[in-house]
Formats: sequence, C-alpha cells, structure tokens
Amino acid sequence: MASLDTNTPPHAFPPSNKPWTVRRQTAPEQIMPPLTQRYQVAWLDSAGQVQDFVRMGPQVPLFTQAFTALVRGALLNTPNGPIAVEDAYPGLEIVTEKGVMQLAWVGSHTVLPGARGKPLYRLPVDALGVGRPTPDLILGTAARIVTRRSVLQSLIGADEALVPIGGLVDGQSVIQITPLSAVQCYHLGFARHVTFKVNGIELESVHPGTLDPAMGHEMQRFYMSMFPHLNSARDFGKLAMTRLAEHQVADLVAA
Repeated sequence: MASLDTNTPPHAFPPSNKPWTVRRQTAPEQIMPPLTQRYQVAWLDSAGQVQDFVRMGPQVPLFTQAFTALVRGALLNTPNGPIAVEDAYPGLEIVTEKGVMQLAWVGSHTVLPGARGKPLYRLPVDALGVGRPTPDLILGTAARIVTRRSVLQSLIGADEALVPIGGLVDGQSVIQITPLSAVQCYHLGFARHVTFKVNGIELESVHPGTLDPAMGHEMQRFYMSMFPHLNSARDFGKLAMTRLAEHQVADLVAA
C-alpha cells in the first residue's frame, strides 16, 4: 500500500472550500476597414449655421449607400423653382411629399471610372410615364424610387413602397451604365425620412435602415460621425414607407 508523501507542502493544493473560476473569453475586437474613400458632408447645426467637412472613410456598402443616390445635374423642386443637386445646401427649402422642408444634411462622394460595385443608372425621358423623368435622369446605387403598383397589396399589404433602382434594370427604361470619368454623387437628409421628386421621379431621403450590431461599436460610432446633426441612429426616425427586399422586387418586376 502506497504511503502518503509527508513532505508535500501544505500550500500545494487549494483549500477545498475555494470556488473554481473559469476565465471568460472576450469577443474579438472589431477591426475598422481601411479608410480609402473621401466623403464630403455639409449639415445644419443647432444654431442654424452651415458646417462642413471632408473625411476619409471605408469603402463598404453602409457608407457608400449614404452618399450615392443622385448624380450631378439632378433637379430638385424648391418653392422658387428647380435647382441642381450640386447647388443644394443645408437650410435650402425643398418640396417633399410632406410639404416644404429644410435640407438638414448633404453628403457627396466622387465615383471613379470602373469603381467596383458602384454602377450608375440612366432613366431616359418618360421612361416610367409622361414626365417621369423629365429630362433624362442618372441615379446612383443608393437610389430607391417610390412605386405605387396595385400588385403591392398582395406582396406587402400596402399601396406604396420603395424599390432599389438596381432591381428595375431592364435595358430600356432603366439602363445600367459605367461612368467613363469621375462623377459626383449626392444624398440628401431632412429632419425625418421623406420622399421628394427629382426630375419628376419620387425618391427617398437618406436613411440607413437598421444598423447591424455585428458591425461593432467602433464602426457604428464612425458611421454616425458622418451625420453630426443627429445624436444617435434613432434620430433617423421611422421609414416613410416599406423598402422592398430583393425577392419582393423580383416578384414586383415579374407581375
């Protein structure tokens, strides 16, 4: 029978009443993608003054979708007549479907020739009906237009919805194009999410939808820094109407 080793020091084993603990593993830190794109922002501050900055940011859909809806030359409706989007500024009054509202935010971004994932879309005059658009209109990847087709009731139980322009490409009324030179694109923000007409086509203002928590706190914080007139993502408010998902757009086009 083996004997106990009386030379074992008393501190070699933990006391029996000491609780066992497990080291908790922390989630890996989210890494910001490279800041390779230049974004320009102008906004109306709380004192009613126009502020602006130019900032580098990542080339990811969340960011580019906030800056690439309208292309230079698009015409906005104001109480005093049409104005080109490149001449719009925070504080300018724009006619929206909710009445005349002040622009609160203008974002812009230069799309370079051959930019991956950043096609443009041309709508010839009267492509979607008389005066829709007038004149020809070129839109960016972030553009969503309002549709009010009867089939929407069976699809989503509503009379109107927002459709991403890329889902309507047919080579005739909506034509995908690749810019041959640098093109300046824009997006517009108001006190809340609204729709407004551009060349007779009704489009939506900027809104990120629901920010994915998986992107990490640092990415969310950096994204919101592009919107200095807002305190948090909640300040974007509710969507003015439903945005169609990809499969719903396919059903809409096929109807």
